[in-house]
Amino acid sequence: MAGTFRRLWAHMFTGGAQGRFPPDAMERIAQAITVSETCHAGEICFAVEAALPLRDVLRGVQARQRALDAFARLRVWDTEANNGVLIYLLLADHRIEIVADRGLHDVVSDAQWRGVCELMEARLRAGEHADGVVAGIEAIGDLLAEHFPQDPSRPDEDELPNQPVLL
Repeated sequence: MAGTFRRLWAHMFTGGAQGRFPPDAMERIAQAITVSETCHAGEICFAVEAALPLRDVLRGVQARQRALDAFARLRVWDTEANNGVLIYLLLADHRIEIVADRGLHDVVSDAQWRGVCELMEARLRAGEHADGVVAGIEAIGDLLAEHFPQDPSRPDEDELPNQPVLL
């Protein structure tokens, strides 16, 4: 019960995401995605949510569920090579979730995804929000470049928007 109360409190009083991700930070993140996608044929999306609706907190909805919902809503799964990756950040719970499409399941391990999360967590804890996300984007870009390198004979089609999403 105490855990539920603490979580409810956090979701009620977490400030908006714009405080940690003002427009200049969001533009920096968009640029990092754009640059990363010149090195691989994958697609990266970033979505941040300050807090869940209170009814979802009371129902026990967790960050992973919200990330999967955002993955579907933002159509990150809708790429030709099934190699889209969503970085989802839920500020109230201090949670980072990475959801990768099925084209990446057999080539990138859970430990590698966890390493990206740990890299981001260290920067976020230090208050370096945009830097933490950019570091995560760069690390994911390296993984995508290894498994889905850019094919110089084919023009790169940007299948998903690079602009970060505030949920």
